[in-house]
Amino acid sequence: MITNISPIDGRYANKTEELSAFFSEYALIKYRVWVEIEYFKALINLPLPQLKQFNTEGNDQQLLNKIVDNFTIDHAQRIKEIERTTNHDVKAVEYFIKEQLRGTSYEDHLEFIHFGLTSQDINNTAIPASIRDAVKEVFLPKIHDVINKLKECTSEYKGIAMLARTHGQPASPTTLGKEFQVFVTRLEMQLKKLEDIQYTAKFGGATGNLNAHKVTYPDIDWISFAQTFVEEHLQLQRQSVTTQIEHYDHLAELFHILMRINTILIDLARDIWTYISIDYFKQKTIAGEIGSSAMPHKVNPIDFENAEGNLGVANAIFQHLAQKLPISRLQRDLTDSTVLRNVGVPFGHTIIAFKSILKGLSKLELNKEKLDDDLDQNWAVVAEAIQNILRREAYPKPYEALKDLTRGKHQINKSTIHEFIESLDISNELKKEMKVITPFNYVGYYS
Repeated sequence: MITNISPIDGRYANKTEELSAFFSEYALIKYRVWVEIEYFKALINLPLPQLKQFNTEGNDQQLLNKIVDNFTIDHAQRIKEIERTTNHDVKAVEYFIKEQLRGTSYEDHLEFIHFGLTSQDINNTAIPASIRDAVKEVFLPKIHDVINKLKECTSEYKGIAMLARTHGQPASPTTLGKEFQVFVTRLEMQLKKLEDIQYTAKFGGATGNLNAHKVTYPDIDWISFAQTFVEEHLQLQRQSVTTQIEHYDHLAELFHILMRINTILIDLARDIWTYISIDYFKQKTIAGEIGSSAMPHKVNPIDFENAEGNLGVANAIFQHLAQKLPISRLQRDLTDSTVLRNVGVPFGHTIIAFKSILKGLSKLELNKEKLDDDLDQNWAVVAEAIQNILRREAYPKPYEALKDLTRGKHQINKSTIHEFIESLDISNELKKEMKVITPFNYVGYYS
């Protein structure tokens, strides 16, 4: 909407809408309802003495499943309405479920909804589950799209020699395909780390010790129950020793990995921006699109600039989440609650950036003539090759000889290099070996 404060829900809403199933207020409420229902079903499956008459596979079970499966925006609005009275979001979820079950076979057992729990047993399971699902269903498919596109670029530009630049200065040649492969390799390394991340949850009552559970039913092994519930029902890893809240250490680890992925892509965006600025790439024009309100000729690299900006915003928020969440005063304070409500924001900016990078890469057109011209204008870069061959042959002070010839000098061309080679007191075979070297073939192993 045009009145939204955040651009990810306003200007860029069409690029982030797939995240709303995991990070919107509606999504958070639905995940909370899901955890509460799964917990109630687990109590039935124990069974608790008062709940053993319920059928865990028949109509009773279906009645509970429908509360989650048929959950709608109207249901979420009802919970928000209850919250206006309770001034407590998780308690409102509990009351809503009780409303749904009144007049059913569960009528006399409604107090086992949220039995023995604190709100963080719901939040610290619902939120990690939503993040896990968002990473799996949105983040991973989109980053794989980016990597696959970069692999296409690696293949397309394979063997295309390019003047490298270290410190911004002409350096030993490389190939354009290899430079794209660098980013593929870096991203794939981070994805391996992402695959190893554990999505953990806290589930242990008011201060993590299952006090209420043990005192009410001392003969039940509640530790084993909690472990089974979190790992089998919710598909999360349970933190066995906690305060009232999650440690958030694993979430911090996740955010740091996502930051590294984003940082790699900032590096990519800046490199391609620079390649465009030195005319190594042209950009395909789109009919009706305007690059500058004043200069009609311009085709700006806006996709890579958009990506860089959004990745920067995402990393700033991921960084704050990673630094803040693992810190809580004593057994808990409320700072994590308000901060976690922003967890979808950096994901939103990240997905916007991924889509911008994909769009930008699809518009690139190689200007090989410019790459070749730069190589031809920089014959000085073969000095490294020549001086190392001379080292091999025990020629006296080869580095110094090439330094005197090339450092800070202009107009170093093929003739300059070949005249230097001819001036050396070496065999004709060795001169012939060195004359074969050009800026176009001195590219090493990575073609």
